[in-house]
This record gives sequence, C-alpha cells and structure tokens, in this order.
Amino acid sequence: MSLFSKLFGGGRGITYDPSVSEPVIHKSICTGETTVGFVDIATGKYHDLRMVDSESDIVKFCRECGVDREKIRTIF
Repeated sequence: MSLFSKLFGGGRGITYDPSVSEPVIHKSICTGETTVGFVDIATGKYHDLRMVDSESDIVKFCRECGVDREKIRTIF
C-alpha cells in the first residue's frame, strides 16, 4: 500500500456512528469555501473532513459514507 493510500484511505468507505454524528456539507458565509465533515449530534460541533471543489466531490463523500446526497444537510 502506498503512502498516499495510507493517508487518504485508499478508496475505502468512511466509517462513522450515525447515533453519534451525522455527515454534513459546510459552506462558509465569509469565503464561500465548501467542506464536508461530521456534526456531533450531542454537542453540535462540526468536525471538518476535507474541502470540496465540485458537486462530484460531494457525491463521492456521500458514496464513501453510504448516504444519499438528498439526505445530507447543508450548514453555514
């Protein structure tokens, strides 16, 4: 396995506990930057996973999480 694969998951899915966190899209109102990550359900704290440049990056994130694109909410 290459170093790149080790650092970036090698195409494997993202595992998370849906009872603890939910996947979200985060858009900055200041810079317009879009990132994807998870919100802790108990605290509401956002944990950034990575920056996205296009809708195809968001679709890839959804596939990795096993969630439909329509079910992921956008936060600001």
